[in-house]
Amino acid sequence: MLLYFIISCLSFLFLSKSFSLPPWASETKTLLSFYFSKNLFTTTLHPTTPDPASPLDHQMSVLDLPDLALDLILELLPPSGLSSMARVCSSLRERCVSDHLWEKHLITKWGKVLGPAAHRDWRCYLSSSCHLDSPNHRIGHHPLGFDKIISLIRSISSGDEKRKRYAASSLPLDSTMSFYLSLETGRFWFPAQVYNRENGHVGFMLSCYDAELSYDTHTDTFQARYAPHGRKAVAVEKGVTWERLRAAPIDISPHHLHVSDSLNELKPGDHIEIQWRRNKAFPYGWWYGVVGHLESCDGNLNHCHCHLNEMVVLEFNQYTVGSRWRRTMINKRDHREEGNEEEGFYGGIRKLSCKEEIAMWTRLWPSSILE
Repeated sequence: MLLYFIISCLSFLFLSKSFSLPPWASETKTLLSFYFSKNLFTTTLHPTTPDPASPLDHQMSVLDLPDLALDLILELLPPSGLSSMARVCSSLRERCVSDHLWEKHLITKWGKVLGPAAHRDWRCYLSSSCHLDSPNHRIGHHPLGFDKIISLIRSISSGDEKRKRYAASSLPLDSTMSFYLSLETGRFWFPAQVYNRENGHVGFMLSCYDAELSYDTHTDTFQARYAPHGRKAVAVEKGVTWERLRAAPIDISPHHLHVSDSLNELKPGDHIEIQWRRNKAFPYGWWYGVVGHLESCDGNLNHCHCHLNEMVVLEFNQYTVGSRWRRTMINKRDHREEGNEEEGFYGGIRKLSCKEEIAMWTRLWPSSILE
């Protein structure tokens, strides 16, 4: 009862700051504040010994809170706090590993880089032999406290039959917590796309390529594995930062042609991404460009009819004027992969309408014009 009284009083104090209350409420708030401050001051200076005749006082714990209050507290905890609370007792463990708590953390930290392909690969990963209790995986100290989570998972995923039965209900491997943990520890390589691959190599400026990524929690960066180009070995890049990652905007294999659905809407000045690959053995990457004017057009928007023509001019202004990579033309009425072995092959087109996407390409603009 004392606990409910304290909660009620504190709620009254907080609410009184947000609403207009009568004069007596202000006086009551002052008296309550004085009572609690006096009681705290007295307790600090003159600690009292517990009354041995009241054993129930010693049994008061966080579990005595109403379910709603306890859930609100757990929702405010960071992942490390949830992992610590999960080690207190079986009741808190059951609450702290629940999906609804971890989904918020998963979306907050990983939402922008996880697409449908990542979730599909996670399900395949669960069905493979590379699960969390692999003895070949060495895990060191995690700054966020995930060494505690790992030990928790291993403790409830091994041992006697009673513990295994509990593990089946308390923390299934397909839980959101397991997904979060596998991402945090770098165990799970997930698919995403990387801007300006291979440390901004000049041959990939203003492009975005598919890769498999593994997180390094000690550096807060990623290791990327790119699909092989023809007979070349798999390219690996370390130190990829969060800013250079995105979830694939179109759920399609990098070896498949994207069927464009906005070609007839294209007009000069539109921002686009277009698939391009060096030859047919290579995967596509997405390259940034803008729609330009036909040579027969003087660029005056009042007299421009370029959008009515079946041919569309695409400009890649990161390249110098006269470069073979500066301009290309596609047929928007019968669009398919176009190109040759010398200049590469152009595939599907995405019209960019999102200001954030356009701003991202602007931030990645090279400091000097490319040849």
